[in-house]
Amino acid sequence: MTNASKDSFHTLTPLSTSEGEFHFFNLRRLAEEGLGDPDRLPYSIKILVESVLRGENGHEITREDVARIAAYNPASPGSEEIPFSPARVLLQDFTGVPAVVDLAAMREAMTRAGGDPKRINPLVPVDLVIDHSVQVDAFRDPSAIIFNQNKEMERNQERYRFLRWGQKAFDNFGVVPPGSGIVHQVNLEYLANVVRQESFGGREILFSDSLVGTDSHTTMINGLGVLGWGVGGIEAEAVMLGQPYYMTPPKVVGMRFTGKLPEGATATDLVLAVTQVLRAHGVVGRFVEFFGPGLKNLSLPDRATLANMAPEYGATVGFFPVDDETLRYLALSGRSKAQIERIEAYAKAQGLFASDDRPEPQYFETLDFDLSTVEPSLAGPKRPQDRIALSRLQRDWAALLEAPVAERGFALEKDRLQNEAKVVWEDGREETLRHGSVVIAAITSCTNTSNPSVMIAAGLVAKKAVERGLTVARYVKTSLAPGSKVVTEYLQRSGLMPYLETLGFHLVGYGCTTCIGNSGPLPAPVSNAIEEGKLVVASVLSGNRNFEGRVHQRVKANFLASPPLVVAYALAGTVDIDLSSQPIGKDERNREVTLAELWPSREEIEAVIGETLRPELFREQYEGIESGDTQWNAIEVADGDLYPWDARSTYIKLPPFFENLSPDVPPLPTIENARLLVAVSDSTTTDHISPAGAIKADTPAGKYLIEKGIFESDFNSYGSRRGNDEVMTRGTFANIRLKNRLAPGTEGGFTTHFPTGEVASIFEAARRYRSEHTPTLVIAGKDYGMGSSRDWAAKGTYLLGIKAVIAQSFERIHRSNLVGMGVLPLTFEDGQSFESLGLKGDEHFRLECPDDLKPGQSLTVEVTDSDGNLKRFRVLCRLDTKVEIEYYRNGGILHTVLRRLLAESL
Repeated sequence: MTNASKDSFHTLTPLSTSEGEFHFFNLRRLAEEGLGDPDRLPYSIKILVESVLRGENGHEITREDVARIAAYNPASPGSEEIPFSPARVLLQDFTGVPAVVDLAAMREAMTRAGGDPKRINPLVPVDLVIDHSVQVDAFRDPSAIIFNQNKEMERNQERYRFLRWGQKAFDNFGVVPPGSGIVHQVNLEYLANVVRQESFGGREILFSDSLVGTDSHTTMINGLGVLGWGVGGIEAEAVMLGQPYYMTPPKVVGMRFTGKLPEGATATDLVLAVTQVLRAHGVVGRFVEFFGPGLKNLSLPDRATLANMAPEYGATVGFFPVDDETLRYLALSGRSKAQIERIEAYAKAQGLFASDDRPEPQYFETLDFDLSTVEPSLAGPKRPQDRIALSRLQRDWAALLEAPVAERGFALEKDRLQNEAKVVWEDGREETLRHGSVVIAAITSCTNTSNPSVMIAAGLVAKKAVERGLTVARYVKTSLAPGSKVVTEYLQRSGLMPYLETLGFHLVGYGCTTCIGNSGPLPAPVSNAIEEGKLVVASVLSGNRNFEGRVHQRVKANFLASPPLVVAYALAGTVDIDLSSQPIGKDERNREVTLAELWPSREEIEAVIGETLRPELFREQYEGIESGDTQWNAIEVADGDLYPWDARSTYIKLPPFFENLSPDVPPLPTIENARLLVAVSDSTTTDHISPAGAIKADTPAGKYLIEKGIFESDFNSYGSRRGNDEVMTRGTFANIRLKNRLAPGTEGGFTTHFPTGEVASIFEAARRYRSEHTPTLVIAGKDYGMGSSRDWAAKGTYLLGIKAVIAQSFERIHRSNLVGMGVLPLTFEDGQSFESLGLKGDEHFRLECPDDLKPGQSLTVEVTDSDGNLKRFRVLCRLDTKVEIEYYRNGGILHTVLRRLLAESL
């Protein structure tokens, strides 16, 4: 438990089970005190109420905090902050490594200041799952997984050595080694408890499992009735150190499901449809809670698929309450009978168990969705909310190629629309690539590989295709990267794996792979053909993200689809086809084969699932998972409370965040004589901001590594080097698709330095501004920072010397991350923008924050142009709570926590 509860409302109540007596913080006792009606609250809000009640300690969480959240009004939630006490923290290695680096740096800072370094230690359970480092180098080969895992260990020895040190040095810190699975699927199938148990005051206390994670798709666990969402690594570290997560009470949108999915539609199709509806409606910053008679027609993996993509529809969470289906899945996934009985008893006693005889909760607003309207679909070519019906993809593709550059997002020579180019293989064989050719077909990502129905469907499509003699073109890079070893086991037991392998979908690793840009290099003949023909080629993947430049830098069009559709498009070899009516290929007897002939019925899928999925399968695969294999255990690890930093390392480096930290809290800063470093338009994602993907030799990060003696073949990815601030700062705003208005005519990480007018890399210009003692700003359009929860999008912004970001609107996590790093988020008043204000980019900016700054206060920005003319415009300060103002005043969350712990330690 994050804090020892005072239970000043005397809510602890006994609960008898077959295992004996437990106690729980009974929400109904609050109603007896006149504090709201928990029976009509959304289920997700009940868990928030309980967490505040459980964490009451008279300091960070007070009796008044409990009373305020207990009186939550669904129609008008209020704006005064509440302190959420998550039960645990979940990390993946890309975001987890820098989090552990920061903790190690805080220990160094504590030691330098004369404090006790062991005060820097997780106070809540933390699990880190290594899943973001494996890359698809080898594919279409039975030994691909061995090759890729060996390369992963070779590339990441320093990172893994550091994580093994952290596993030993920190309490409450567990690591699931590489090659085990994807973090969110491992969480769903193994780590999540639904109901947790701890000792308090001589009693065994039961309380709802809840968490924050350093990956935006932490929301997947909401499908199991566990409340959790993605936060920045900085915020997660604060929670690890015992600080509550402060938030304004969320508005909860209820989505009522009716009907059931039609034959041929998958959970992937459902989530793409829901994403489109909710994005259009607008649920950014809100909780979405699913309910209604249609829930009984959705399996728990279907629910987890929907919950996983909450960031894509913009919600903080997409929550499903505990019900009979939850209990069924817990039994199927190998949880013990005693644990399931305990969960059921607690959930029913606490009013957290959903059933037909319970009244519907009250919501801020309610939307209706008929499951029977879902049709087979894809989403793309660059945003997950842009759903395209399967029957329309060919027409939409043709229209895309004819559309203006601004609409399609990539350049295309109009006189070369019929381009094609030959792929010439080493053995002399040739294939033809055209616009729309599928060069990557990847079954990957926790979103879909956690769902047996779509994975079995993919296997059945492959089986029927092989039996008809269909093959996949050599230019298609096929891969299978399941989210856990359970998937591999049931595909093998069902006899479907050989058919997938025959089509090239060999096991390449257990990790996110293609979904996060670890698709690996395309074969040289394919890359050469793309370049020669200036082709717009495509990828089809079963992931959740398809932003520009994410999957592969040579692949401009990327489509999200269900695993069976990934197989189908691999067979077709192109997205320039209507698979609902045109043949997918010809069999060995030259007869046309349609997708409808290959598509399995729901009855076929369920029969295979029923024959192969057993609880013992999950238990066998997860037994001893934390122990790791011989490669993991052979890594040499240092002892001691302080990490022995290696000055030669290009992976792990002591960051500069806490250098010269004063124990005194400084006044709020005034931003004087600032220059614009970056000006971008709408939908600038964290993929545009944060270093991600491969490192090129001609970039600032590549040049740095070359100076350090690193060969280009050993550059690895930005994600793998997140523990080195020198690399990551150089990669911030370096995405090849970034369009900075301050450097017109360029694409990528460039800007113009003022007043010289010289065009340079954003890193070089920022370094120059810092040497001139000139602060810098970013100006942006709507939805700034949408996408994955990347802490380096904020850390890199801070280290570039950027003091504030002025946007038309922010995505939730990135705004919070900026605050966590001491960067001021501001929004324009309605109707204002870079264009409407007539800004050119060469102006000077000034902004003063009063020392008594209030949450959401309006501030004035003064702008002086190159002729000395002064004008002003108003902005809204997006420090949304008093605690965020305290964080900003201190220079960030970790500075705040470190000052507190230092004061207590001395």
